[in-house]
Amino acid sequence: SLTKPSEEVPVNHPFFDTLPLLDVHTIMQIVNKQTGFLDAFSHILHRYGSRTADKRTLVAALVAWGTNLGITRMGAISDVSVAALSRTSSNFIHLETLKAANDLIVNATAQLPIFLLYNSDDEIHSSSDGQKFETRLHTINARYSPKYFGLHKGIVAYTLVANHVPLHAQIIGANEHESHFVFDILHNNTTDVQPTTHSTDTHGTNEVNFALLHLFGYQFAPRYKDFPEKVRTSLYGFQHPSQYDDKWLLRPIRKIQEGLIVDEWDNFQRIIMSLALKTTTQSVIVGKLSSYARSNRTKRALWEYDNIIRSLYLLNYVDSLALRTNVHRALNRGESYHTLKRAISYANFGKLRFRSEHDQQIWNACGQLITNCVIYYNSLLLSQFLLAKQNQTRDLEQRLSKVSPVAWRHINFYGRYNFGSQVDLPDL
Repeated sequence: SLTKPSEEVPVNHPFFDTLPLLDVHTIMQIVNKQTGFLDAFSHILHRYGSRTADKRTLVAALVAWGTNLGITRMGAISDVSVAALSRTSSNFIHLETLKAANDLIVNATAQLPIFLLYNSDDEIHSSSDGQKFETRLHTINARYSPKYFGLHKGIVAYTLVANHVPLHAQIIGANEHESHFVFDILHNNTTDVQPTTHSTDTHGTNEVNFALLHLFGYQFAPRYKDFPEKVRTSLYGFQHPSQYDDKWLLRPIRKIQEGLIVDEWDNFQRIIMSLALKTTTQSVIVGKLSSYARSNRTKRALWEYDNIIRSLYLLNYVDSLALRTNVHRALNRGESYHTLKRAISYANFGKLRFRSEHDQQIWNACGQLITNCVIYYNSLLLSQFLLAKQNQTRDLEQRLSKVSPVAWRHINFYGRYNFGSQVDLPDL
């Protein structure tokens, strides 16, 4: 049996109870003053590139998308007209500008002093997991999942989170296996925050992810649901099992076929180049590799290489309480982000009413943008507190590292919106 890691501090830390209550659009205005992320929204037509969006209307449109309210509903409960919201949304809010804005906020968050306190053993430990959302309208990527949606359909928002910050996200179908998108979401991360270790739950594992992530310089560190059974059936060695002493608690089940890996190394390189050059969608390549017949030599060789890296990880996981703690913490941070994302996308009971996959992607990116604003705002307050009190309080850094910036108790997402209000950063 393994010692269970200690639980992570929950979201909505009491530190934030003393802060003044601010509206979500006010938080976004404050974050824009610090990062200038609204400048990333350029006109969709190149000949109108010199035109800039009205920031008040742009924030209103972003909130309308991210909260799942919609443009029409936002026009009815705010001081911005539906026509202005629709025009700004069509001209300035698209996937390229949203990604650029998200990257700006993430990079600014990474520069704050508090960000380094969330590192695990002086390295960035990320995690990825999918969050299920039910869809009211049938889109091409909406699929049934009785466990989560009953008799209805839904989609999955698959997100990469590091140090509480969402770095990259994409929409996948509820029928697709999350393990096919682990490399995809890591390799397409364009922010300055580059993780070295990555964790998923059992649903993020397959027969090739250990090998692929290792070849690209990542340490894959999943958390298995039934770890003792995984060790019993997935431990391999460089010698025959009979060569290992019977008194050993952990013994390999089979010898690694080293010659097969050497013979197929040229084919390995072709696969790696296809992934690195993005000549096709990475999830397609990983899915094909996972579904090849067992008789395929390249597939068998890649499995053998994967067995080596996975066996090393399983032994390290058994041996190191620190590794188990870091994996547990990284996955908990991803769940905390999901809780905040669910609180932001509150409208229509959290059920999506978009008619196309593109609209779903816009909603997901806007929701990620709002969560990044909330996390940056909280991280900024924690960083100011750290700089103001670091010479007055002992062990302040260790204590603040336990305070999660995922908190929204002091932020109002509901009610009628007045986007003309201006509020400065609270004086700590």
